[in-house]
Amino acid sequence: MEGELASIKEAGTWKTERVITSTQDAEITVASGAKVLNFCANNYLGLSNDPNVVAAAHRTLDERGFGLSSVRFICGTQDIHTELENMIAKFHGMDAAILYPSCFDANAGLFEQICGPEDAVISDALNHASIIDGIRLCKAQRHRYKHADMEDLENILKKTKDSARNRLIVTDGAFSMDGDIAPLKDICSLADIYDAQIFVDDCHGTGFLGATGRGSPEHCGVEGRIDIINSTLGKALGGGTGGYTVGPKPVIDLLRQRSRPYLFSNSITPAVAGASIEVFKQLTHSSSLVEKLQANVALFRTQMKAAGFTMSGDDTHAICPVMLGDARLASEFADAMLEKGIYVIGFSYPVVPKGQARIRVQLSAAHTSEQVQRAVDAFIAVGKEKKVIQ
Repeated sequence: MEGELASIKEAGTWKTERVITSTQDAEITVASGAKVLNFCANNYLGLSNDPNVVAAAHRTLDERGFGLSSVRFICGTQDIHTELENMIAKFHGMDAAILYPSCFDANAGLFEQICGPEDAVISDALNHASIIDGIRLCKAQRHRYKHADMEDLENILKKTKDSARNRLIVTDGAFSMDGDIAPLKDICSLADIYDAQIFVDDCHGTGFLGATGRGSPEHCGVEGRIDIINSTLGKALGGGTGGYTVGPKPVIDLLRQRSRPYLFSNSITPAVAGASIEVFKQLTHSSSLVEKLQANVALFRTQMKAAGFTMSGDDTHAICPVMLGDARLASEFADAMLEKGIYVIGFSYPVVPKGQARIRVQLSAAHTSEQVQRAVDAFIAVGKEKKVIQ
C-alpha cells in the first residue's frame, strides 16, 4: 500500500483535507484562525446554518432522541421519517419516496432491483461515480452514450429496441464538475419515441434549479415526464446527510422490500429528519432563496466573463467553473485566492480531463452581493498576476 500511496502523491492527486473550525457558512474560519469567504461548498441555499433549520434539529433531538439503533423495518421508523418521505414525494410531484443514508446508497440500491438481464441501462458518459457503481451491481445490458449527445443516445436506443425488454436512460440532472445541465427535454422526446424510461440523479439541482427549486426537471420544463429521481439532503437541502429515491409507488415498494442499502443501514437520525422537514416547509412556502441564489450566479458569471475569464457550464447554474487549462496554474491560482481570503479549489486530471484544469466556484444564497463582488475582484487581481487575463 505504501507504493500505491506514493504513486498518488507523485501523480499530484493526493487529497488534503483542509480543516474548518466554524459552522458551514458564506464566511468560515479555517484551522489557522483566519476568516475566509467560502466559495466551494454545496451549500447552495445557505441552509446549512439556517437558524430555523438548526432550531428544528435541536427540537427533534429533544423530542425524538439522538439515534434509533435500528434499520427501518425493525424499529427504526418514526413518524417524522414517513412525514419527510411524504413531503419529498409531494415536492417532486411523485407517488412516493424512500429515504437512504446518502444518495450514494440510493444509487447503489436502485438499479439492481429494477433492471434485470432482459433490460438495458443507457448511461451518460459523465455520470457520477455512484451511478456508475450502482449500475455495475445490476445484471442489465450496459450502454454508455457520449456526454449530452442526443444523436449517440438515439443510436443506442435504436440498437437496443429488439434486444431489451425495458430501456432506462440514466443521467445526472446537472453535472458537478462542469455545471452544465442535461438536455432533459430532448431526452424525454427520445424516451417517448423509443418507449424508454428516464432516471435522473438531481443532487446538484434539487432545491435551487427551476423557478421554485424543483430541480432540473422544472428548469427544463419536463416535470411529470421523469420516471425516477434520486437526490440528496446533503447539499442544497440543509447539507446534513441522507438521500432518497422518489418515483412510482410500485418502484418504492419494491425498494423497501429488497434494496440492500435501505434494508441493512440504520435510519437517518431524528435530528436530520426533523431539520429536513423544516427545509421542505421553507421551500414550499417561498422561493426567495432560489431567487437570491440566481441573482448571485448572474452577478458572478456576468462580471467574470466581462473581465475576460472563460466560464464553463450553464449560465444559470451555481457551479461556475473558471477554466484555466494548466494543472499547476489551477493549483497556484487557488492558493493565491486563499491568500486574498477567498476559499476555492483547483481541479485537474484525473478529476477532469487533461488540459481542462479549472477553479470550481460554487455560489450560495448565503453570499451577499458584496461578498460575490469581493470574489470577482480577487479573481481579477490574481488573474492579472498570473497573466490569465489582461
